[in-house]
Amino acid sequence: MTPAPPRPVVLVTGAALRLGREIALALAAGGWHVAVHYRTSYDDAIKTVADCTSRSGASASFDADLADEAAARGLLPRVTAHFGRVDAVVNSASTFEHDSAASFGFAAMEKHLRSNTGAAILLAQALHAHAAAQGTTGAVVNLLDQKLWNQNPDFFSYTLSKAALEAAGTMLAMALAPQVRVVGVAPGLTLTSHLLSDAEFAARHKLSPLGRSSTPADVAATVRFALENSSITGTTLLVDGGQHLMRFERDFSLMQVS
Repeated sequence: MTPAPPRPVVLVTGAALRLGREIALALAAGGWHVAVHYRTSYDDAIKTVADCTSRSGASASFDADLADEAAARGLLPRVTAHFGRVDAVVNSASTFEHDSAASFGFAAMEKHLRSNTGAAILLAQALHAHAAAQGTTGAVVNLLDQKLWNQNPDFFSYTLSKAALEAAGTMLAMALAPQVRVVGVAPGLTLTSHLLSDAEFAARHKLSPLGRSSTPADVAATVRFALENSSITGTTLLVDGGQHLMRFERDFSLMQVS
C-alpha cells in the first residue's frame, strides 16, 4: 500500500483570536497542520491549538512580537523545527489603531509598517528560503482590506501599511516564483469591534451590492482556495459582497448610517 502523503503545514499569524482563529480552524478542518502564532494571547492560542488538533491531528502555538525584526525572522525556523516542514504562511496578524492625516506621525506609521508589512515580507522571504532548500513549493496569503480599493482617510497609518503590503505582494510574487506563490485576500466588514454596537455592525454589514459583506467563513474559505490553487499568484481576491464598488467617505467604524 502506498503511504499517504504528509499533511501540509501552515503558519497562521494572529491565529489566537478573531479572523486568524477562524482561518486556522478552517484549514485544520481541510487537512492542514496548523502553527498558531500569537503575541500575548496565550490562553486563546492554546484553545485554538486544541480546536485545530481535534480537526487535523496536529497543531502547536508559537509566540512572537512581529514588530520585532529578530522575532519575525526567527518565527518560521521555529515552526520548521517543530513540524519538520512549512508549506504556507497566512499573514493575518494586524495592528489596527486609529490615526488621521492631522494626527499622523512617524511613530504610528512605523508601528503599523513593522507589524503589518515588514513582518509579512520577512515570513515570505523565510518560506522561500525553506522551499528552495527543500526543493519544494509554497504559498503566502496576505490579509488585506477592501478599503484599499475604496479609500477613505480614516486609520491613515493602517491603510498605508496595507497598501504597502499589497504592493509587496506583487513584487514578491515575481521575486519568489516559482518556489512560492503570493496571493492577497481582501475582506470587507467581517467582524464587529468595540467601536460598534451589534445593531451598528448589522447595518453596516448590509451596505454592499449583495446586501451582505464577508463572513469569517467566507474569508477562511477564500484563504484555503488561494493556498490550494497552484495557478494563482500576484493578485488579490476581494471577498466583501462588493463593498469595494461603493463609495464610503468614512471607515465603517466611524460612519453614520441612517
